[in-house]
Amino acid sequence: MQTSHHPMLNVAIKAARAAGAIINRASLDLEALRINTKSPNDFVTEVDHAAEGVIIETLLGAYPDHGILAEESGRTHGAKHSEYVWIIDPLDGTTNFIHGLPMYCVSIALAHRGVVQQAVVYDPTRNDLFYATKGRGAFCNDRRLRVSKRTRMSDSLIGTGFPFRRGDNFKRYVKMFEEVMQHCAGLRRPGAAALDLCYVAAGYYDAFFETGLQPWDVAAGSLIITEAGGLIGNFTGEADYLHQREVVAGNPKIYAQLVTMLSPYTRVIKEEDTAAAPAPAPDAEAAPVARKRAPVRIKRDEKADDAPL
Repeated sequence: MQTSHHPMLNVAIKAARAAGAIINRASLDLEALRINTKSPNDFVTEVDHAAEGVIIETLLGAYPDHGILAEESGRTHGAKHSEYVWIIDPLDGTTNFIHGLPMYCVSIALAHRGVVQQAVVYDPTRNDLFYATKGRGAFCNDRRLRVSKRTRMSDSLIGTGFPFRRGDNFKRYVKMFEEVMQHCAGLRRPGAAALDLCYVAAGYYDAFFETGLQPWDVAAGSLIITEAGGLIGNFTGEADYLHQREVVAGNPKIYAQLVTMLSPYTRVIKEEDTAAAPAPAPDAEAAPVARKRAPVRIKRDEKADDAPL
């Protein structure tokens, strides 16, 4: 049991619980929800905005000089050029929430110079608080988390997320799904990536993979996984996953096997195909997986929300 939390983690926990209270209250009367559509199959509710508001208010109340990268408001709040950036998803799993399916969470991470240092993922329906401070282990409700010990893919339960936005590569995903499904014990898709990553850290899943994710979907869960002894990276096993829109995570043995399986489906492009310099890795703890080709340049979606941390 962790005796005392880092002060910044304490503030993140306070913010996550405040957002969770708003979400729980709203879940009692879903019929009253005002729902907007950002794009086909991508919803935002007044609850998303209210939860994000209380998180930002709590964080900036304690650390007014820190930056903010949030799903709904982007970088409009906080200091623009701080070395500290809070990466926030106020309600991961909005579609589940709208339908009353109790699989959603609040995700808050603090990155310092692009490396995640503090992480909280709060599941308000179960009152499960997952958290980690870099170098101090990962926990759920004060219980230490460790990734599973399974070594064979055929015994493994794998989490995933389906592509759902217009422009997502559905055919590529179906091929990946078919490949993984034939080699593992089962595939699961609850619908909240931040929670899925925590389930890898807790050993509920042996691994997880998804495409199309944003930094706020992945940031907190990534630290919780590495602090629980797991590995996280892109489909070729490199550490630049926060902005790459593809992620694979797992215990070390299953992670390595999944990377081998998924690397043909990566969005990575060859170095000679781009003149841009490689970006620094957000974290150095992804597993280097043996592969024949030289280091590669990551192709990024050039969106404002995907600005470097």
